[in-house]
Amino acid sequence: MNYERLIARRYLLSRRELGFVNVLSWISITGVTVGVAALVVVLSVFNGFSGLVKEILISFDPHIRIERESPADTTAYAPVFAAIAGEKEVQASAAFVSGKALVVARNVNRVITIVGMEPGKIGEVSGVAKKMVLGSLDLDRPGIPGIVVGMVLADRLGVVVVDTLSVISPAGAEEATLHMGVPVIRRFRLVGMYESNNKDYDSYYAVTNLWGGQSLFGTAGSIDGIDIRLHDYTDASRVAGRLRKEIGGGYRVLTWYDLHRELYTVMQLERWGAYVILCLIIAVASFNLLGSLTMTVIEKRRDIGILKAMGATDGSIRRMFRWQGLSVGLAGTILGNIVGLAVVFLQHRYHLFPLDPTVYIIPAIPVKVHVLDLAVISAAALALSAIAARFPAMRASSLNPVESIRWE
Repeated sequence: MNYERLIARRYLLSRRELGFVNVLSWISITGVTVGVAALVVVLSVFNGFSGLVKEILISFDPHIRIERESPADTTAYAPVFAAIAGEKEVQASAAFVSGKALVVARNVNRVITIVGMEPGKIGEVSGVAKKMVLGSLDLDRPGIPGIVVGMVLADRLGVVVVDTLSVISPAGAEEATLHMGVPVIRRFRLVGMYESNNKDYDSYYAVTNLWGGQSLFGTAGSIDGIDIRLHDYTDASRVAGRLRKEIGGGYRVLTWYDLHRELYTVMQLERWGAYVILCLIIAVASFNLLGSLTMTVIEKRRDIGILKAMGATDGSIRRMFRWQGLSVGLAGTILGNIVGLAVVFLQHRYHLFPLDPTVYIIPAIPVKVHVLDLAVISAAALALSAIAARFPAMRASSLNPVESIRWE
C-alpha cells in the first residue's frame, strides 16, 4: 500500500478522536448504503413486475405477427409463407382473421374481440391451449363452429360448455341501421374456457376456427395476417428484420414487443424514473461527503503543508483525498448491495410484503435481480462519490505549504 492510500485510510478511520469530520464521513457511508440498497430493492421489484407481465403476454400472444393494410386472400401472402419456411427459428405459423363483434347469451351482451385461426395450429401458435381449464380446443365439431372464451367472460355471460352463443357481426351493421338489410348473426357452440391471468384477455377475447371467423366477418377466402411462434421469443427482432427484407413493402411485421409497445414503454419509463429519483439519495450522501472532505482539508492544513514540504506533489495530495472519497463510496456501495440483496432474498423466500390473492394473481410482490442493474447502481454510486471528492482534493493540492505550516 503506497503512502497516499495509507494516509487516506488513517484520515478516514482515525481512532484517536471521534470528531465532527469522522461523524460526517460515517453519515456519508450510511447515506450511500441506504441509497444503493433502495435502488437494488426498487429495481428488483420493477424487474419482477416487468418479467411477470412479459411472461403473461408472451405466453398468450404470437411472437411475430405479419399483416397487410386490409384483408387479402392467401395468394397475397405467398411471399410471406415462402419466407417463413426458410426461417429455422420458426416453430409454427398460422393464418388468422380478427375483429370486434357483439356476443349475446341469456339476455346479456358484450363487445369482444374474436379471432379465427386454423384450428390445427392454434395450440402451436397461440398460448390458449396451455391455458385451457374447461372443455377442449375442438373447434371443428360437426354442425355450428366451436368457440373458446375466457373464464371471466363466460361468468359474465352466464354460460357453460356446450351452450350456444349468438354473435352479431359488424359486417352488416350499417345496412341494418339504415333498414336496408338484416344484421349478420352467427351461432357458435362454446366448447372450452381458458384462464390466462390477464383480465383483458379473459374478459374480451375469444377464439374460433378460421372459416367460422371468415363467415362472421364476411371475409370468405381472405385473411387478416399470419401469426408466428418462435422456439425462442428473444429471436423475434432478428427474425422480424430478416422477414421485412425478404417480403418487401406492403406488409407490417410486428414483434411481441410491438404488439404492446405502449405498455412496455411506460414500464421502462417508470423504471428509469425510479432510478433517477433514488439516485438523489446517493447525491445527498455525496454532498455530505464533500462537506466532510472539505472539513478534513481545513483540519489537516498543517499535515498537508508538511507533506508538500517533504516533497509530496500536488497530484499525490489530490489522489490522497480522492482515495478517501472513493473509500467512502466503495464502503457504502458494498454495504448497500449486501443489504439490498438480503431484502430481495427475504422477499423472494419468505414474502415479507404479501399481496391479497383474491385481488392479485400472485401471492407477494415479485422481485428479480439483474446483474447489469447492480453494475449500473454501483457505478453511479462510485461516480457520485468521485465527483464529490474532486473539489476538496483540488483545494488541498492548491494549499501553500509555507503558509499552512506558519499559521498552525
